[in-house]
Amino acid sequence: MNKTTKLALGLSILALASCDNDDDQDMTPANPQPGMATLTMDIDNLEALPDDERYEGWIIVDGAPVSTGLFQVDASGDPSSISFSVSETDLETATAYVLSIEPYPDSDPAPSDIKILGGAFSGNTATVSVDHPAALNADFGNSTGAYILATPTTMSMDDEFSGVWFLDPAVGMPTLDLPELPANWAYEGWAVINGTPVSTGTITSVEGADNSALYSGTDASGPAFPGEDFIMNAPANLSFPTDLRGGAIVISIEPVPDNSPAPFAFKPLIHMVESNAPEHTVIDMDIQVMTNFPYGTVSR
Repeated sequence: MNKTTKLALGLSILALASCDNDDDQDMTPANPQPGMATLTMDIDNLEALPDDERYEGWIIVDGAPVSTGLFQVDASGDPSSISFSVSETDLETATAYVLSIEPYPDSDPAPSDIKILGGAFSGNTATVSVDHPAALNADFGNSTGAYILATPTTMSMDDEFSGVWFLDPAVGMPTLDLPELPANWAYEGWAVINGTPVSTGTITSVEGADNSALYSGTDASGPAFPGEDFIMNAPANLSFPTDLRGGAIVISIEPVPDNSPAPFAFKPLIHMVESNAPEHTVIDMDIQVMTNFPYGTVSR
């Protein structure tokens, strides 16, 4: 996934350049130096990043971002550092905190567009979440979704468990209710097949078709809704047609452009497909905001 791309942010407070740290070592000072203070981070649900990426914190000082340092997260979700040495004056006057994902090494001192968390300071604490204007600027708590198992792009009735569509065929209506995303983010559907996530396509509108029919059959056109039949062009480790029962159906939020074959960390809707799930029947998905979206606090 091309998280290194610097996309237009649309927030002037993050368009200005700032200082950047060159490594992600533990920056907790044993005895803070004169003029320096400590920022402490307590954030849950952060995922491990590839070796060529790092998380970077930023405080907003006089409208401009100032780096608080880089860090990594291990496979258990534990950050390499939770405390960072920052200019005392900057920390006292900071109005907000933002967390981004940056390329590593990174020659650009400004934040990337991949802002995943933000929060305003209230006293000495900032509660950070994805719904801050510097991040996704959307509340996913009321998101809903559903799907059916069907293969409308084939004439066969023997492969109906090999397709997933986000629609209600009884009323001809979409079944995804999701907040509008800011520029350079998009939804994407996934079917997890034998442990491998396979995209159903990027969703730019829940009321129209998605951008892919790579795996669908050729006997008929697919419905004008997000979804996919897994009939042909199977990835190397899979065989189509398949049976989606026993796997999972996922809606993720992806940066744009997106060059990764895997889902991004944000997955607002997930559902494990039961082994006896029926075909052609609307199946509700589960909201997953608090269980897999990062959130927490930073303190000064």
